[in-house]
Amino acid sequence: MDVFDAIRTRRSVRKYKDKQIPWDNVVTIMQAGKYAPSAGNLQNWKFIVVKTEGKRASITKACLNQEWMATAPVFIVVVGQPEDAERYYGARGRRLYTIQGIAAAIENMLLTAHSLGLGSCWVGAFDEDELRRILLLPEQADVHAVITLGYADEKPEVPPKYRIEHMMFFEKWWGRVEKPKTFLGWWSVNNVRMVDEGKKMLKKAHKKIKEKVSEKMGKKQ
Repeated sequence: MDVFDAIRTRRSVRKYKDKQIPWDNVVTIMQAGKYAPSAGNLQNWKFIVVKTEGKRASITKACLNQEWMATAPVFIVVVGQPEDAERYYGARGRRLYTIQGIAAAIENMLLTAHSLGLGSCWVGAFDEDELRRILLLPEQADVHAVITLGYADEKPEVPPKYRIEHMMFFEKWWGRVEKPKTFLGWWSVNNVRMVDEGKKMLKKAHKKIKEKVSEKMGKKQ
């Protein structure tokens, strides 16, 4: 699957088939997370794979009773180690760099799951203290997400997205340009060319109308 196609067609899946995932696929998904960028290449995260029904039920309850989660045969709990980043980068490493790196790792994992024909969902609502207890986490580790994995038993609709021209500026906040040279929604080079051709056609039509009007006026005189 093309990378952009994977990004464009990935969906958050909240209903799964009663079918196990090959272990190789789970490992491949975690490998994708491993290759995410991180400040100083610290890779200060860990993945906890949860497959047993009882523990998945406990985690589901800790995730504010989101009962749909229990239908997924595999959970991957993504845990950060902010102290590693703080040691090198101070408070910014703890509050920002760790979160940025782990978010990149999670997105890699979601896209890889999709490319393997699996459904997934990034769950961020949970009682962290309860997850600490269930997973026996050390004090210095933080839970960042629970990823559900399985074969999708639904086809979520495409959610509405803003047009790219509503999300971008040039050079500064609210900076605009008239005709960007790249493919940006309706600002594409293709559409610019079509607009230019339309202008030319309007000019030709206007010229013909003027000629016909002049011809009629000449006859009347």
